[in-house]
Amino acid sequence: MSAIPTAEGGETAGRLFSEAESRRLAEAALRSITLSTSRVQGEAFFRVLVKDLAAALDVAYVIAGRLLRMEDGSEGVQTLAVWGGEDWLPNLSYSLAGTPCSNVAEQSMCFYPCGVQQAYPEDLLLGEMGAQSYVGTPMVGTDGQSLGILVALDKREISADKHLLALSLLSIFAARCAAELQHQDREAALEREVQARTEELRLATTTLVEREKLATLGGMVASVAHEVNSPLGIAVTAASGLEEFASELLRKLQGDKVSRHELQALAGHLRDAATLVVGNLERASSLMGGFKTLAVDQGNEDSQRMDVGEYLRSIVMVHQPVLRSARVNVQLDLPERLDLRLSGGMFSQVISNLLLNAINHAFEPEHQERELRISLKSDADGCLLSVRDNGRGVAPELRHRLFEPFFTTKRGAGGSGLGLHIVQSLCQRMGGEIRLDDRPGPGLGFLIRLPRALD
Repeated sequence: MSAIPTAEGGETAGRLFSEAESRRLAEAALRSITLSTSRVQGEAFFRVLVKDLAAALDVAYVIAGRLLRMEDGSEGVQTLAVWGGEDWLPNLSYSLAGTPCSNVAEQSMCFYPCGVQQAYPEDLLLGEMGAQSYVGTPMVGTDGQSLGILVALDKREISADKHLLALSLLSIFAARCAAELQHQDREAALEREVQARTEELRLATTTLVEREKLATLGGMVASVAHEVNSPLGIAVTAASGLEEFASELLRKLQGDKVSRHELQALAGHLRDAATLVVGNLERASSLMGGFKTLAVDQGNEDSQRMDVGEYLRSIVMVHQPVLRSARVNVQLDLPERLDLRLSGGMFSQVISNLLLNAINHAFEPEHQERELRISLKSDADGCLLSVRDNGRGVAPELRHRLFEPFFTTKRGAGGSGLGLHIVQSLCQRMGGEIRLDDRPGPGLGFLIRLPRALD
């Protein structure tokens, strides 16, 4: 520490208290302020501190401030709390150039028992306060860096007894202020780290969710491609037979004679072959049309008015190949017509995930009668969709975790644990909700409510 400066011409006032009494006053003030500031932290800590220090030192102003870099590159102070005699004053920032605080920022204690305005005529703030005396000390962190300043000012001369008390209390609580600032800095750094990690997790989760959607779509592509191959193969075979029958008919017609019976037989073969071609091509077209609708909707979140029951049928139809492969029979209980305005992409993703969740998790390998019941009903509040399997169900202690992200009962067996979490998120984004069906019965059930407001 550098020497404590005093204003020229200042006279040290006579001592009003003995050394022992001064020590008792300092200890009493220290205990009182320590007790009051121990209950608070952050902004409240500095506000309580400046008020209590002003009362203990009997001065008009006490300022706690943090060092900062001004826009012009000079060093300045941002006040954390300012006590102004009767109340707290608004916080402000100002440059340290031409102020007694510049010495404090350089880790020097500074004391002017009187005449501080004359010593620093460029410091307009001193004039506005009517300050005559000044005591200040730096806030120094554990790394030796100056963090801020703690200053007491008065409109009167500071006596020698008050000078010693002020330096003692300011030195002690400047260290406490530095610890508080470092604590705030650590908390801010930790908060930034948490926010950064949270953002990383959000991005990672978003990526995993998109991968889950693509995996679902990829599974549908594979199953639909396999399913389409069968009718196309039949259609190709029938078309080849159709070509042979047509050639045979031409040969018969170009011959010397042909019987009515032969023509009728060839016509029947042609009709049967054409029927096979048309029927199987229509089947393939229907599968591809349904798949195209769902594939396009997967990336489209716009709402549109639709017959929800009919849309459900198309979703189940597209999933028939994988359902048939898993030996799962779907029973539909749907109204003749139920129009709602909702996002087809979100709704199809919800149904796809519930179907695949049942296929992957609901049934034991030896389970024979694998059934999935889907019912849709309209009521005064909107519509209620029920999806329930007759599988093994879920243990009671695990039911509350089913919608948690990354929770899966098939860890290590390909389960990502995102399927039902995605379903819950999509239901909420559609303005609805999903919950477990607590009604008695085999397997596991889900109830999805879509509000009438979407109609």
